[in-house]
Amino acid sequence: MAGYALLLGVGLVGIQPAFATDRRVALVLAALATVGFAFALYLTAIELLVLHAICRWCVASAVIISAIWVLALDGLRHAPPAPTR
Repeated sequence: MAGYALLLGVGLVGIQPAFATDRRVALVLAALATVGFAFALYLTAIELLVLHAICRWCVASAVIISAIWVLALDGLRHAPPAPTR
């Protein structure tokens, strides 16, 4: 739950007008989503290979974090370029 709350917080920061053109917010969101996606893959592997059971709530969580991950990567791709110095 803490991961979802952190993603929500970063996402809410990203929609603020002061941060709308800041690529760093998109980068942090994509990094957090990638960690969440990797953790979901790990937990799914544990379910399938060790426990030999599937939890419907875990599957729902994996689908949600996968969608967040795809959207975060797409947002990063469309984020404005970093300013050059």
